[in-house]
Amino acid sequence: MPVKNIVDDAGKNMSKAVEHLHTQLGKMRTGRASASILDNVKVEYYGEMTPLAQVGGISIPDARQILIQPWDKTTLPLVEKAILAANLGVTPQNDGQVIRISVPPLTEERRKDIVKQCKAIAEEAKVIVRGYRRDANEELKVAEKKEHFSEDERIRGEDEVQKSTDKYIKEIDSVLSAKEVEVMEE
Repeated sequence: MPVKNIVDDAGKNMSKAVEHLHTQLGKMRTGRASASILDNVKVEYYGEMTPLAQVGGISIPDARQILIQPWDKTTLPLVEKAILAANLGVTPQNDGQVIRISVPPLTEERRKDIVKQCKAIAEEAKVIVRGYRRDANEELKVAEKKEHFSEDERIRGEDEVQKSTDKYIKEIDSVLSAKEVEVMEE
């Protein structure tokens, strides 16, 4: 396997780790209303478990409220039940037309706990990125012996992998910092 392929594969895998971090941090509840907290809510709709977003429209009328407007009004109790079952720490209010979810402001202690959780998730992403670096470096060593390319080529490949690692670790730190600011602001 050529050096470029090994380096490119490592970069793609590292990129996926950062994408996964974005997804995980998007699920973390902040003091603001965000439709992303409902991403994993499934409603039993005609016998099928259907994502909430496919059952109705979700909007954010203000910073502390989520509005869910089912396309079929008969599903209101089902949507309400699904939100309660998801155990999101919020209580839906059904007014017969729409479901409103008020997002309570977070306490300082809860904000610090969320930041701690975010840091742990970011650290996991860094470990994954470093694991891809290790795997790529091992592949380079094996390929050097099997495919008989020079030690200089292997070293250049390892340098490229390290540059990718540094780039993605820096991106993880940046994503974490942005999330910390978002969580800590009132």
